[in-house]
Amino acid sequence: MPEVIFPGPEGRLEGRYHPQKQKDAPIAIILHPHPQFGGTMNNRVVYNLHYAFYNTGFSVLRFNFRGVGRSQGEYDQGIGELSDAASALDYLQTMNQNTKHCWVAGFSFGAWIGMQLLMRRPEITGFVSVAPPANLYDFSFLAPCPASGLVINGTADRVAPPRDTQNLVNKLHEQKGITVTHVEVPEAGHFFEEPHMDTLIDTVSSYVKRRLTEGTR
Repeated sequence: MPEVIFPGPEGRLEGRYHPQKQKDAPIAIILHPHPQFGGTMNNRVVYNLHYAFYNTGFSVLRFNFRGVGRSQGEYDQGIGELSDAASALDYLQTMNQNTKHCWVAGFSFGAWIGMQLLMRRPEITGFVSVAPPANLYDFSFLAPCPASGLVINGTADRVAPPRDTQNLVNKLHEQKGITVTHVEVPEAGHFFEEPHMDTLIDTVSSYVKRRLTEGTR
């Protein structure tokens, strides 16, 4: 899988890009957890999400937010990281101009950034939000949520408690015209340690395949 360097708002951003051979393949970007708590594009959840999408037929890009790895810049409270994600999507779209489906997936802090990107980019047709930290960040901007997607979390998550995730999903369910699927993985913690990683990835893969087959928004 080729390493790529692409322009971001504060300099270069480092990523891993995994293209399909088909020119009209769907595309997805994967967003990593909090940069100040060890989050990188090589986080195990992010890495496995990347391959889940690739094995489902997507051209996939994961990357390091500013100040992480070889990406330039400094942590910016989520504001700059959202701009980084927009630049990553721009880059991916430039490389895949015939795509009909565009997804964003994020884990923890990355889930928060991904949902904000979803609000700003109407071309995004689906999302996967893994362990969204609704207890730490304000998700009230999702009004209304513009696309259907999957929210998945563990019942033993102590970083982003299941109760807060359920409250977030309940608010999203109140909106008409979209379907937010919520799955809880029994006994899984925030990082989906074994044996729960397989359940996470199998659930995501099945959901994404079904959405692509249905061709729904």
